[in-house]
Amino acid sequence: MRLTKLEHATLVLEKSGRRLVVDPGGFTAPLADASNTVAIVITHEHGDHWSPDQLNRILSLNPGIPVFAPSGVAAAATDFDITVVKAGDEVTVEPFTLRFFGEKHAVIHETLPVVDNVGVLINDTLYYPGDSYTVPGVDVDVLAAPIGAPWLKIGDAMDFVLEVAPKRAFPTHEMTLSAAGKGIGGERLQWATEQGGGEYFPLTPGDTLDL
Repeated sequence: MRLTKLEHATLVLEKSGRRLVVDPGGFTAPLADASNTVAIVITHEHGDHWSPDQLNRILSLNPGIPVFAPSGVAAAATDFDITVVKAGDEVTVEPFTLRFFGEKHAVIHETLPVVDNVGVLINDTLYYPGDSYTVPGVDVDVLAAPIGAPWLKIGDAMDFVLEVAPKRAFPTHEMTLSAAGKGIGGERLQWATEQGGGEYFPLTPGDTLDL
């Protein structure tokens, strides 16, 4: 299975010539090739994690594929057929098995609503928490670790990586940071990954990692 990290929060997984797209949001350029996509996962309703244009583009090339997301996305994306998932659910769309964790987005501020959010474990290998610090409670080979966000303090992100203790980690959710900020945050997440014996990969948009 091969991971391609795109801008901000979008990930593409490829296996056996088929693709899974995670969080195709408004901060991400249109996918260069969305053919042979078998499913889409959206972790929550915020526009940097999904947009109508991105969904329409992918679905036009792959009509009828499922879009898995929590109930908040279904309420926000009423023009689309959303398959609602929640913590504890497991679905298989060959060649991908998806296990879902968690219920809510990390708190941004007490005045702002806390929306639904699910993390996803793909093929028991890659864990992506969406906008949360939900720890899956299972061994994680590869962690997509949030590095920058209105809700993120780098110390909390480090604690999250320390608790998950992945074998490998890479940064995601980086479009809110300058180049300098990405560098500083990356150093901290690398340290946290290495405390558990893992290896940190400072992927940038377009980089790939074989899982």
